[in-house]
Amino acid sequence: MDYLAQHIEALIFCAPKPITEFDIQDCLKEMFDAQVPMEDVHQGINNIDQRYKSEKHSFELVKSGGGYQFLTKPAYESSIGILLKRQSKKRLSNSALETLAIIAYKQPVTRTEMENIRGVNCDYSVTRLLEKELILVKGKAETVGRPLLYVTSPKFMDYFGINDLKELPTPKDFSMDENTIGENQQE
Repeated sequence: MDYLAQHIEALIFCAPKPITEFDIQDCLKEMFDAQVPMEDVHQGINNIDQRYKSEKHSFELVKSGGGYQFLTKPAYESSIGILLKRQSKKRLSNSALETLAIIAYKQPVTRTEMENIRGVNCDYSVTRLLEKELILVKGKAETVGRPLLYVTSPKFMDYFGINDLKELPTPKDFSMDENTIGENQQE
């Protein structure tokens, strides 16, 4: 595959949605600081298309939505379906994410403390997080009733791709855009 086709392939691969020939041409123009003829873009796309038609590849180049993108071939629909089904089961609800965030930042923490922060019952979220092994029971608090203490698990670290709790964003890492509704935007 020639140099130009490799750049076109990289653009198609990383584009979040189908990329048009004109967008490809514009990117290449900026990359090479020179006009790239549309016929060269077409030739590069054609070379890529021919390359991925072979059965040794599980995906192919598809023209869709006015642009090009890589999609898996229909023969692999079943295995991809299984993966997507499993991933959807692994997703956390917003309430579970909120509860998990409280545990991550305040650990060890009791269920009552979580509920005081969230303002709602956390039983279901805590149960789901325990099932997914994202949190653990660390022991019991030395307060009245000796409630259970919850902490994050090693699986939590893996799930979020961190190695240490110190890698969690700190409040200063969150930038809040100021509410400008009703304010005069003129300077």
